[in-house]
Amino acid sequence: MKHIWSFEKKILCVSFLICSFQILIAQKSSVIPEFKSQKAQASLDFLSIKMPDDNEANMGFSGIHYNLKFNDFYSGLGIYGSVSGIRGGFFTLGINAGIQKEITPKLFIDTGIHFGGGGGAAAPDGGGAFILPHISLGYQFNKFSVTGGYSYVNFFDDGDIKSDQFYVSLQVPISFDYSNYLHAEKKYTTNELKGSFWEKISNRISVMAHLNNLSPMGDSVNNFGVSLNDKTIRLSGVEINSYITNNWFWLFKTDGAYSGIPAGYMDIFIGGGYHFSMNKNRTNILAKVAVGAGGGGGVDSQGGTLLYPDISIEQKLYDDFYISVNKGFMLSPNQHFNASTLGLGLKYYVNTEGSLADQKDLTKTKFKGLNIIVKQDVYTNAKRVTNPTEDLYQISLQVDLFLKKYIYATGQTSFANFGNAGAYAEGILGVGLQSASLIDKKISVFAQVLGGAAGGGNISTGQGFIVKPSIGFYYHLTDKLNFRAAIGYVKASGGELNSTAFNFGLSYRFSLLTAK
Repeated sequence: MKHIWSFEKKILCVSFLICSFQILIAQKSSVIPEFKSQKAQASLDFLSIKMPDDNEANMGFSGIHYNLKFNDFYSGLGIYGSVSGIRGGFFTLGINAGIQKEITPKLFIDTGIHFGGGGGAAAPDGGGAFILPHISLGYQFNKFSVTGGYSYVNFFDDGDIKSDQFYVSLQVPISFDYSNYLHAEKKYTTNELKGSFWEKISNRISVMAHLNNLSPMGDSVNNFGVSLNDKTIRLSGVEINSYITNNWFWLFKTDGAYSGIPAGYMDIFIGGGYHFSMNKNRTNILAKVAVGAGGGGGVDSQGGTLLYPDISIEQKLYDDFYISVNKGFMLSPNQHFNASTLGLGLKYYVNTEGSLADQKDLTKTKFKGLNIIVKQDVYTNAKRVTNPTEDLYQISLQVDLFLKKYIYATGQTSFANFGNAGAYAEGILGVGLQSASLIDKKISVFAQVLGGAAGGGNISTGQGFIVKPSIGFYYHLTDKLNFRAAIGYVKASGGELNSTAFNFGLSYRFSLLTAK
């Protein structure tokens, strides 16, 4: 009996150890953040808008959009700019909503609406608010789709631009993988993620904040025909590169003027380039070329189409941070506007959405919080250069990247949609602090300070530099969706704009896996 009892004790001990080990495995696997995938698509569209003056050429209007897809329904954001005609510097920002419904496996109907704000280039845009509905027929190819059909645009807040026209669009699927925002700042080794959905090839991207000096030359003039050759237009902006292979990448770049000319200049580019590394990947040379739209601030860019060839040299500072120096040109195709560029930037490289990489072994991962905010801004009694003072309203996009659990870097762009200032726009950067969730985890509070380029629409911002501090709160509706409200003020360093500012809107938050 003694031997039997001893044997039973051993069996019990072994069984206990096995059960404990299984429980530990289950607990370990349960703490790995859930892998989620969001279907989405990027699109590029074009329409030719008939202007109110019959003697004026049509304004070519081209937009870049990014939409999240939920079965047949989609919703997202889009930025438009003038690319032909005489209204270079005319830009807008807006929200999209629509439905894509299959007719056959290849054919589909696409109907939707874009609501936004903006303007510029002395166009009759009123307060800037406009609608752009469309209905079109689409064809699905293997890796992209095209649509064409009818669209209508109406700048309805005292604007005179009303036009119906043919509409054409190209769509490319660009989905992303993510997890719940509450997992932000959690760390794992790549070994801990083995066997999970996160064990896949990552996407390599870089984000750079930069300053550029734009030096016009040749026949470049302002809207009054006066040469710009003695001016240096100082720009601040952001460039994002996403790598297709180890060396080839596509880019998105945008800038706004903060000094050197009257406020209001802006540009947006999309393009690509080649990345060459040396010195054990501590030094990089990048050759880039892009096409886009630009103008405003008195710069005569005719229709607005600009080309941007550039060479950049980067040197590693520490970790994945690099300092970048770039030299290039910015010019219209007929060289009516022609300028050289010289810039300085701070760039950060990161691998996202997976724990593996072709170019190197990754050992550490971390989930980083992202917060995408769409809101309506109001500036009370916004001072004008010549027009009577009145309130200014803007549609605004803000993106927060959390550097630490409660500290975030942020970028914001805004375009006027009501208040008789359709040409006014902002492009500003900053930092903020956000609290943990309070009151049954339903409320978070925050404080932030942003600064950068702003101007246009007769708003008194001097040469374009503003500062914009604010405080506010979030009410968490779901794990992803939040109501947001804030109050603060906006001050132009070289102008009379000095207003109380408040805003309200919605935010969409999640966390992305990053690896190094």
